[in-house]
Amino acid sequence: MNYKLVTAKERIDLLEEADKISMEVWPEFMMHDEIANKYFSKLYKVFPEYQFWLINENNIIGIGNSIPLKFSDDLKNLPEKGWDWALSKGFEDNEKDVKPNLLCGLVITINPKYQGKGFSTKMIKSMVNVGKKYGLNSLLIPVRPTLKPNYPTLSMKKYIEKKRDDGLLFDPWLRVHQKFGGEIVKICHKAMKIKGTISDWEQWTGMDFEESGDFIIPGALDTVKIDFEKDEGLYIEPNVWIHHKL
Repeated sequence: MNYKLVTAKERIDLLEEADKISMEVWPEFMMHDEIANKYFSKLYKVFPEYQFWLINENNIIGIGNSIPLKFSDDLKNLPEKGWDWALSKGFEDNEKDVKPNLLCGLVITINPKYQGKGFSTKMIKSMVNVGKKYGLNSLLIPVRPTLKPNYPTLSMKKYIEKKRDDGLLFDPWLRVHQKFGGEIVKICHKAMKIKGTISDWEQWTGMDFEESGDFIIPGALDTVKIDFEKDEGLYIEPNVWIHHKL
């Protein structure tokens, strides 16, 4: 199959189609992270050269979102607020004219029509190439493991320790990174924070909540805490920091 990488700087006309694909792939509640609501749409205006698509003719195969930022500390000290931290830090650095030294991958989305055909690896490679193009020395990604929603009550620590009989990581998305040379640095336990009223969560999930407690939500990596006294549902998502050398 013929395909090529184009950036939002080159083909902003593809943004509408990309948004439709993202809405199809990601659970509704994932669209309501507070930091994402503040910054994500601005990525295409402030950092268009770091947002890209793999396309076959004019059909989007995959969507890559990333942001340059500066982090000079030991990688073991990467923040617990992985995804939220990276998105806000990239914009803060840009506003202060801080020169970035690494690229942080925010989202890789594969069009359902092209899933299972090896494009996940090609998307990581494309993101690496974007980082290299702008002279950055590392690619860091707060990775959302694909099959963790099947084990919502299992700690992320125990989940990432799961391996196949061949010794490779159990999770297919983590395994793609592993095969491409990525190394797990640490877990970021508070990568995303999604808060809403109980009515919001019922709308986002199609579920009915009748009492307070921790609930398993389709597509969530951990349980959601429902509190009727506060009229609030709170979801704190853990991710896994993975490092790719450029």
